[in-house]
Amino acid sequence: MRFSRLRTPAWVLISIIALLQYPLWFGKGGWLKVWDLDRRLTAQQQTNEVLRERNRQLEAEVVDLKQGFEAIEERARYELGMIKQGELFFQTLDTDPSVQSTDER
Repeated sequence: MRFSRLRTPAWVLISIIALLQYPLWFGKGGWLKVWDLDRRLTAQQQTNEVLRERNRQLEAEVVDLKQGFEAIEERARYELGMIKQGELFFQTLDTDPSVQSTDER
């Protein structure tokens, strides 16, 4: 009988501690939410750094296009296939004998 009196307050105390711990771990601002937010923050910071680098490259390209004609000429040549007046354009075709036409069956 002595043990049952001693066990009842212990279980009550353990239950109170467990009820107080529940919001700490699983509540609105609990540790699990904090860990999840920290993980998401780290991932977003990495994404932001990639986007910052892309923006720096685009900004450098814009400055280059505004200041120099060489970048404009390079883009015209490679992206649009343009040539200067008086230049000759030579196009070479790769002829690989191992590649056969589909018409030769």
